[in-house]
Formats: sequence, structure tokens, C-alpha cells
Amino acid sequence: MTASSSPITSEMLARLSGLELRARVLVEGYLAGLHRSPHEGFSVEFAEHREYVPGDDLRYLDWKVFGKRDRYYLKQFEAETTFTCHLLVDLSESMAFRSDDAALSKADYAKCLAAAVAAIVLRQQDAVGLTIFDSHIRSELPASGKRSQLQEVIRRLETTEPQGESAIGTVLHDVARRVGRRSVVIVISDLFDEPDDVAAGLQHLRFQRHDLSVLQVIDPAEADFPFDEPARFQGLEQQPEQFVEPRLIRDAYIEEFTSACRRIESACHAIQGDYVLAATDDPPDRVLSRFISHRDGGERR
Repeated sequence: MTASSSPITSEMLARLSGLELRARVLVEGYLAGLHRSPHEGFSVEFAEHREYVPGDDLRYLDWKVFGKRDRYYLKQFEAETTFTCHLLVDLSESMAFRSDDAALSKADYAKCLAAAVAAIVLRQQDAVGLTIFDSHIRSELPASGKRSQLQEVIRRLETTEPQGESAIGTVLHDVARRVGRRSVVIVISDLFDEPDDVAAGLQHLRFQRHDLSVLQVIDPAEADFPFDEPARFQGLEQQPEQFVEPRLIRDAYIEEFTSACRRIESACHAIQGDYVLAATDDPPDRVLSRFISHRDGGERR
């Protein structure tokens, strides 16, 4: 799949009023960039092949096998009926950050991505649920595939503002204990927590045999630290205000930030999970396409 020639920018979404409209525009932009493919969208893990019989869903034909054997085989997945996708969206206080040049805060960007993923999953007639969290679960919407589910996902995202400290690892452990049936679990967060704690929470989910994906949302200024003049930096999540000389700490900060992101990415790969890093100035439709292509790119066992 490829992205559309004219990407949807964060500035474009910021000019739109309401999350429902933003999500619809984002999904339309994503769909406009798709090539026709029998593997469009999400799935749980690939299990084995079986021979095609009339009436089977043609989306799951394995064209590679057809090319080799000249016979039709379907990919069977460990949950061939409707699957369940759980969206875990971090709305702790750090997600409220928006640098001066950014069109959207991390929270608004994450909400757009979450609403768009929910719309795509429901479009496939699968089920989606939503968990909003900071240091604990603030809102929990059980998974459903009914038509009204997208409106409820959007309503809860729109009416929940970033606040409180984050404890991502703790929340992931809690979700692992709550979610029964094996599902696709998508974490959308800046992951501003101890990487080892996040990794342990992800491992717990994987131990429960959930199919994991992580979308790490950052502000460009958090990655580049483009500050030059001494200034007071306001802390988030109960952190005190500090006077900082940016030029003295830039290299060390960037090294530490990059290292933390890489540790999370490595933790995802170690448990056969997907990881996508997205800055809020990245075109959201292309982030969505990149994320879904990660999920469709291999047959994870």
C-alpha cells in the first residue's frame, strides 16, 4: 500500500472542527492512498493455510501460494470470525504538550489516530473497544461492532482532557488482567515512563497472547530540542519548573531521549509486536498507512 500523493497535514486537521470530521477526513485520505489488496486492514496472527472452497472470503486468498502452486489457498487466522481491537489511549498531562510550531498537541494527534483506527476496524465489521488512561484507567468502553460504537469512541475521546501523571506499565498490567479473549491491542502514547516498566507491561499482554502494536506519539521539539536561549521550563505531571541552559544539555538530552525510544522499540520487536514512532508534524494519514502496513507486512507466529 502507498500513501496518497497529497498528504493530509496536521495543520489541515487543526483547521477542522470536531474529532468526528477530523477522523473522517483522515480515513478518507488513508483509503485514497491504498492499492487494491486482498490483505487490506487488520488481522490477528496467521496460523495456517486451507484450500479455498466456494463462498470463502476472497480477502484472505494467499496469492503467493497461488503463484507457486496454481491452486487457491486461504490464510487461516487464529480467530477467523470477527476479531476484537482494544485501543489504549494515553491522556496523561504530558500528552497536552504542543510546541510553538506544532499544529496539534500530542493528545489531539493521538485522538485523531485512535478515532481513525476505530473507524477502519468497524468498517471491516470487526469490534473495537477503548481504554483511556493516565496513571490508572479513566474510561473503559467495552468492545463492540455495532454502528453506534464509533460515535461513542469519538465522544469519549473528545470529552476527555489530558491530566494526571502517567504510569503506563501499571496500566498495561491492569489491561492484561481485564481483557479476556485474545485481541489486537494498540497502545497510543508518548510512552513517557520508565522503558523497563513499559516493556514489562507489554510482555504481560503478550503472555496473554494478545497481538500488540505501539504508536509512540511525540512532539518534534521533544526529539530535536531546538531551544537556544536560557529559559524556565514548566514541568508536567507534577514535575517542578526548572531554569535550563539548553545548549549545555542538548546533546545529553537527545541521546537519552533517543535511547529511551529505541529501548521501547526493541521491547516491542522482542515480543513480536509492531512499533511506529510518529511526530505530530508527520502527515497523520501517512502515519496511519505506515502503521497498518507494519501490521500487514508479515505473518507473525
